[in-house]
Amino acid sequence: MKGTSHLLVGGVAGLITSNVFETDPVTTGILIASGGIAGLVPDMDVDGTLSNKITDSHKFIQTLAQIIGVLIIVYSFLTGVGQEKWNGVGAGVGIILVASFITRRHMLLVSGLGVVAAGLFLEENWLFLFGVYIVVASLVPHRSYTHSILGVIFFGVIARQVEAAFGVEGLFWALLAGYASHLLGDMKVLPVNKRGIKLLLPFSNRDF
Repeated sequence: MKGTSHLLVGGVAGLITSNVFETDPVTTGILIASGGIAGLVPDMDVDGTLSNKITDSHKFIQTLAQIIGVLIIVYSFLTGVGQEKWNGVGAGVGIILVASFITRRHMLLVSGLGVVAAGLFLEENWLFLFGVYIVVASLVPHRSYTHSILGVIFFGVIARQVEAAFGVEGLFWALLAGYASHLLGDMKVLPVNKRGIKLLLPFSNRDF
């Protein structure tokens, strides 16, 4: 399934979550956007050397890293206090600059390390854990651990931390549903997929 399809299906998952929680219009928009973004997260394991590319990996990863850098700057500026604020802004600027020059082979890894550093500076568990997720995603093959039940569980921990940090009702479930929708969309039970995903890693290499 293509990235745009994952974005759309993840957004629908967020919409369903908003209906379950009967959220107000603003929260509904947040949940839809969150579900859509989460629907793209498993494909952060895409590497430029893979033959089966979902997108132009170099531009995708570079843009993603720069977006993350901007979000860290905005978040730090709005929520940080004193030196903590400027540490976060500096980390965000650093990610943007590094993303502009680093080779595509190592871009995702360095970006992940930058997010880990930002999480430590800002003392935000969800940001630190997401950085760890990015680092791991940069080191594993496509459609492996990020497309497994283990990946869902780890992302669920991140999602719980995100909801606790932002206090948006239903955010955990919207993020988790969006992430899970990606895995469902990549399973080989769908006729559009020639290959499936290894849900049971590291215990089994069976494709689903």
